[in-house]
Amino acid sequence: MSIVRPESMERITTKELADAFIEEQIKEVRETVGDKKVLLALSGGVDSSVVAALLIKAIGKQLVCVHVNHGLMRKGESEQVIEVFKNGLDANLIYVDATDRFLDLLKDVAEPEKKRKIIGGEFIKVFDEEAAKLSDIKFLAQGTIYPDILESDGVKAHHNVGGLPEDMEMELVEPVKLLYKDEVRVVGSALGLPDEMVYRQPFPGPGLGVRCLGAITRDRLEALREADAILREEFDNCGLAKTVWQYFIAVPDMKSVGVKDSKRYEGWPAIIRAVNTTDAMTATIEEIPYEVLHKITARITNEVEGINRVLLDLTPKPIGTIEWE
Repeated sequence: MSIVRPESMERITTKELADAFIEEQIKEVRETVGDKKVLLALSGGVDSSVVAALLIKAIGKQLVCVHVNHGLMRKGESEQVIEVFKNGLDANLIYVDATDRFLDLLKDVAEPEKKRKIIGGEFIKVFDEEAAKLSDIKFLAQGTIYPDILESDGVKAHHNVGGLPEDMEMELVEPVKLLYKDEVRVVGSALGLPDEMVYRQPFPGPGLGVRCLGAITRDRLEALREADAILREEFDNCGLAKTVWQYFIAVPDMKSVGVKDSKRYEGWPAIIRAVNTTDAMTATIEEIPYEVLHKITARITNEVEGINRVLLDLTPKPIGTIEWE
């Protein structure tokens, strides 16, 4: 059955409105959950992070967060989850480093959809294994937001909507299910989450697995991670991080010849993708100043082992999709 956002519901645009929403949800969660435990898959993305912070405020240690590091996270992301939630908010957090498990399964797999299925399927297995170790879990929390529900109503299945088994014994807790993404961010800020988490750009579920193009190798994945970190740092430094909807590096499984230290040097190209969009159905290319591009290129080619070229993707959507895979 569809969930309809009440027409009378005021848009959450200020801290005061966010505070009122938080208090209302705290009361509702406490009434629903009582003294039972709640389980949450905490990816570190905006939606799950805001839900985690809200539920910690409502029920504290009754919330059990599971963060699975599949080895395809961006640089520093799992560390940030641990720092913010375990060290900062004293969350009941279970951290699972499943890097080897995922990368072993992905070895020699080049087909994009097959990679996605392996990553998604294995994530569910790891999460289920951790959940099976726990007792007295009566509720499952999800970071479902209102666009997820709209997209799943006769358009497409969303990972947070309609993908749960019919015989699931746990009840759902979805405190931000009536909010749009911009409202979730306002609530996150009101809850005290850091800006780099609240305003984190969209990141695909398979992570860097669909940006390490073709069959993933550990050395090329690490080169991608380092190059992407440099791009993000330089976009932060020049202010583009606040104006560009999504920006990232993709590294294909191909090499070209170069020169380093007066010797032949074969390396991968790092491809910069920076787009703006309102609905992700169409996207335009963000113009990046040449001085910024020169700095990014110099840093990546000098600091990242294995990369000897930097390219810029100028393809809008359509014809190109936002992600390469």
